[in-house]
Amino acid sequence: MTNLVLFGPPGAGKGTQANFLKEKYNLVHISTGDVFRYNIKNETALGMLAKSYMDKGELVPDQVTIDMLNAEVEKNADANGFIFDGFPRTNAQAEALDNLMDTKDSQINAMIALEVDDEILVERLLKRGETSGRADDADESIIRNRIKEYYQKTAILKDFYSTQNKYYGVDGVGSIEDITKRLSGVIDNL
Repeated sequence: MTNLVLFGPPGAGKGTQANFLKEKYNLVHISTGDVFRYNIKNETALGMLAKSYMDKGELVPDQVTIDMLNAEVEKNADANGFIFDGFPRTNAQAEALDNLMDTKDSQINAMIALEVDDEILVERLLKRGETSGRADDADESIIRNRIKEYYQKTAILKDFYSTQNKYYGVDGVGSIEDITKRLSGVIDNL
């Protein structure tokens, strides 16, 4: 089983690359955002619990998120592995994910971070905002704040996975094919 945590600031190309990697390596892509939306839309018990926190503007407790991810992993019990996208975001979440993988007799093999210069990210997101209809992609100050938040919150995770020798930074600039090749180079050598 190959289990990856795909990381990178907003606009780094995680979604695009996850699509190529899941096809190439026959992995299941678990996007935390998609899982939340699915659970809330389908009014699952976990979805309603998460929504109760979100409606109050509070963070959803890690355990609720982990329980949702566990349900996704269970649904795909025969998978060759997973790409986790948007989770973990804190050391506590990373430890919870390690514990979840332990219960499946598995582990996270690598945290791969797409590294892209801030100005390129801003440019990409503004361009995406023109077509995506996402309000958070249309306002440069919101974009810059999202990027800043990413660096403040994820620097710790770089250290968490580095101490396990599982952190890999990959240049996220260039053609989609070039970036996929760089990511594949890391995965093929795990």
